[in-house]
This record gives sequence, structure tokens and C-alpha cells, in this order.
Amino acid sequence: MKELELYIHIPFCVKKCDYCDFLSAPADAETMEAYVRKLCLEIAAAASYYKERQVTTIFIGGGTPSVLHPEQIARIMEAVSQNFLIQKKAEITMECNPGTITKDKLRALKRMGINRLSIGLQSADDAQLKLLGRIHTYREFVSNYESAREAGFENINIDVISGLPGQKLSSYEHTLKEVLERKPEHISAYGLIIEEGTLFYERYKQAERLRDAGKAQRLLPDEEEERGMYALTKEMLQDKGYERYEISNYALDGFCCRHNCGYWTRKDYLGLGLGAASLIDNERFCGTSDLKSYLTMQPAQSWRPGAADRWHKNRQKLSRKDQIEEFMFLGMRMMRGIEAETFRKQFSCEIEEVYGSIFEKQKKQRLVQKTRRGYCLTERGIDVSNYVLAEYLL
Repeated sequence: MKELELYIHIPFCVKKCDYCDFLSAPADAETMEAYVRKLCLEIAAAASYYKERQVTTIFIGGGTPSVLHPEQIARIMEAVSQNFLIQKKAEITMECNPGTITKDKLRALKRMGINRLSIGLQSADDAQLKLLGRIHTYREFVSNYESAREAGFENINIDVISGLPGQKLSSYEHTLKEVLERKPEHISAYGLIIEEGTLFYERYKQAERLRDAGKAQRLLPDEEEERGMYALTKEMLQDKGYERYEISNYALDGFCCRHNCGYWTRKDYLGLGLGAASLIDNERFCGTSDLKSYLTMQPAQSWRPGAADRWHKNRQKLSRKDQIEEFMFLGMRMMRGIEAETFRKQFSCEIEEVYGSIFEKQKKQRLVQKTRRGYCLTERGIDVSNYVLAEYLL
């Protein structure tokens, strides 16, 4: 039986963070209820096209899914379980943000079958949290985390961000120490990216231009400080037994995120909800990102995989070249790298026929190394991964 991963998007939050460019925004209770009703209809409509598939992972992301009422989350989970064939030991993750979690809600999530939480901490410094536009304090995070453990969750991820405005190596080290003291099973450590269209972009891009012209002080950490935070993350987490299995992700033994690994290895996944993206049989498509349109469409009539309809936008049947490129720049993000045999089976040629000259150049630059099964990034290659991965675009 073919496998399928599900992603369910909840586009709501209490307040949009100043650095966030995800498809999310605050909404009133009436809008959220209307969305949940429509999402359940979409789940049922979409499932009718995937009766012969077994769901191995479910990831409920956002936004902040935990802003929903437990009864609404239960209806979403019920719609999934009634319409899809779910693997008995499926990984079921929900993103939660401190300030939107209660003990009762956590116990309810556990009863629904959600078995993995991803909690957005970002920093253990309250001043930095305020600067980010977060709605919570570090104390609230600790209380919510302890409540999650009390509710029975044994697989928890914590998100942290480095390279924040005004952040020093010492303050970032404090955040890592606090996170490690909690002993989560998984840690995602990202470097801040200032995306166009966010409040951070308007605030800091102009400031950086003035700084470059010698008219202002630097507000963001310099490259040396960022490299120091990057190295510190790897050193402290590996010292505590966390394996770095992807550029930004660390896990204790047996707790790598199965859903994300599926994405990096190009397994089929189906996105449900506002603007959710999918990859099915080498075809990419995504749902409408206009909330008003989403709430007025009729899933049973509009949800037609393989057809150019109003529900799905940007349909693209990936060419062989597209597939090869994705195989490389997604797969090489993982520390184990890519397997030559898998490449051969998927594309009916040797990987060296396509990338031989690039590999030779990157090996001389000490960016890539040959393994028993294929190729992977070196430590040096990980440090400049954006440059290395860009070379796999044919």
C-alpha cells in the first residue's frame, strides 16, 4: 500500500510575530469556527481520492493551531480518522505556542491521539521575546512545557532562533542551557531570516543600510557572532546526546521528526487547509491562500486532483530535471546525505553522470565527501550550505 503524509494548516494566531512571513493572522471566533467547518469538509472531499493510501504522519501547523478550542481540534482529528486510513503508529504532531496552552487542552490533545508537540520558544530572554512580538514569557513556556509532560507527552520539540537583534553569544548560550535543562526529545535551531513584507524587514533593513553607510550602529549580530552561535549550538547539543540529522534539526536517538524527513526525501504529502502545499506523484499544487475564497468554495465540487480548478493553484507536473534538483538540494540537507543507489533507481542513471564534475569541484573545496552509499556535506559544507546546494540547480 502506498504511503501518504498529511499536513493540515491552521492559519490563525493571537498576534502575528514581527519576523513571521507564514500564511497566518489573528481572527475572531466566528471566522475560526467557519474555517474548521470548511476544513473538515475539505478533509472528507480530499480523502475520497486517496482511499488506497496509508497515512504515516500528520502534522498540524500554522499559524498557531493551539489557538483553536479543543472541541474544534477534536472535530478535525475525527474528520481525518474517519476519512483516511491512518497507520497504527503514525506520528501525529501539533504546533503549539506558549500562552495558548492549558493543562486541560493538553490532556484533551493527548486523548485525541496527538503524540508529538512542537513548541515555539525561540528565546529564554523575555526582552528578546518582546522584541520578536511573542505573546509569552519564558516562565509561561516552562509552565506549559511541564504541563505537557504531566499530560503524558513523551515526544516534544522546542524551537529556538539565533541571530536576533541585539543578541550576544552569552544570551544565546543561556537559551540553549535552559532548553537542554528541559530535556526535550527534539530541538530545532534556526538562524533568523529577515523576510520581505514582515515588520522586521521594515525595521531592520533600513537600519542596516544606515549602518553600512556609517550612520548607525549594527543592530543585528555580525557574521562572526552568528558563526559563533552556530558552532555553539552543535557543540552544546551534541554534548548532551542530540544527533544532528539535518542542518537545523537535532534529536535524541529514535526521535527524528518522521514528517520532516519525509519532506526532505520527497515522500508524497498532501496539504489541507488554507494555502497548504502538496506533492503527489511528482506533481506540486497548493490550495488557495485567500481566506474569503476558501470559506466560500465547496470542496466536494472543487477538490479535484489533476484538474485546473479554483481550489488549487500553481499546479506543476515536475519534469525529470525538477525531480533531480529537488532530490539533491532537499536530500543533501540531511547529515546522511543522499544514496547513489536511490538516485539510480529513481532516474535510471548514475549520479556521477549528472553531478560528477560538481562533486569533484566540491570535494576539492572540502564541501562534500563521498560515503559508502553516496555523498554528504562536510562540516565546512554545512557552514556554507546555501552556496553548496545552489550548485545542484542544473
